[in-house]
Amino acid sequence: MAKRDYYEILGVDKSASETEIKKAYRKVAIKFHPDKNPDDPSAEDKFKEAAEAYEILKNPEKKQRYDRFGHQGMNGRGFSGGGMSMDDIFSQFGDIFEGGSPFDSFFGGGQTRGRKGSNLRIKLKLNLDEIANGVTKKIKVARLVAAHGVTFKSCSTCRGSGQVRKVVNTMLGQMMSTNTCPSCHGSGNILDNRPAGVDSSGLEPKEEVIEIKVPAGVGDGMQLSMSGKGNEAPMGGVAGDLLILIEEKENELLKRDGNNVIFDLYVNFVDAALGTSLEVPTINGKVKIKLESGTQSGKILRLRGKGIKDLNGYDKGDQLIHVNVWTPKSLTPEEREILEKLRSSSNFKPNPGKYDKSFFDRMKEFF
Repeated sequence: MAKRDYYEILGVDKSASETEIKKAYRKVAIKFHPDKNPDDPSAEDKFKEAAEAYEILKNPEKKQRYDRFGHQGMNGRGFSGGGMSMDDIFSQFGDIFEGGSPFDSFFGGGQTRGRKGSNLRIKLKLNLDEIANGVTKKIKVARLVAAHGVTFKSCSTCRGSGQVRKVVNTMLGQMMSTNTCPSCHGSGNILDNRPAGVDSSGLEPKEEVIEIKVPAGVGDGMQLSMSGKGNEAPMGGVAGDLLILIEEKENELLKRDGNNVIFDLYVNFVDAALGTSLEVPTINGKVKIKLESGTQSGKILRLRGKGIKDLNGYDKGDQLIHVNVWTPKSLTPEEREILEKLRSSSNFKPNPGKYDKSFFDRMKEFF
């Protein structure tokens, strides 16, 4: 997309003086400031476009080059407002706003750009069922909110600018430094009245019930963010965010492995030899499975789609059932007699000359 003419952006002609260019930029910057146009996504682009035009036209050398060669003459030598953050632009052009903060001139209230409430951090413990299916939680959060009935007045220390300047005599002459005002902490305003329980910024603690929608598939240690649900900022600034750290509660029966769920199934060797039907737990309740006769210890059964939904997709993991053949540690005389008779049977004598087919069958499932 071709760039617009810098003079057209600022609404001045080529004969405009530096003062006129500065005044025109200030007017355009105020008009398209993003905080004054929250519903217009193009406002920030126009704001940066004006900053780029001002960067070129305020500099006599760059202005002369632009007048001769246009935008092509600026390649590699100009300024790309679109590549800078808003704070970078304010830092570079703050001098045109007649104060330490561009908000002082924009809104006349001494507000500082970027004045944002602090973030809040909480931990949210979820069980495997909530992680697998998603859940909506209502929790109480203690946050700072703007108190009602609080009024402010301009800070007498910095006279509403939010900054104080100090002149220091050095060997090289006088040096001026600019620092954040210690009285108003850069806001430009201080409390005019302060009710009980309200801090110096006009905020008071309040417990609120916040609804948190947790998507299916989150994991232990994952952090969710809710914009604007942290502490509020003084004097109508942007509220901070609520940061939610997910903690996964341990399940006694099921273990998570990525999007898959693992269950260790213990069966006696009689059921393993003869086969049987039995119930196993899953995330969404018990299901019946069939154990084939001759099932070997270590066999893995797979229940398709019984795992956890992928957080970034529509696929679901599986439930893997690890079969463990359990051997009793003590036997009754009758049981021992039966087993002694079976010991001599050829079916109960392993043949070391043959490979374990069940082992290779299990491996085929994963390769």
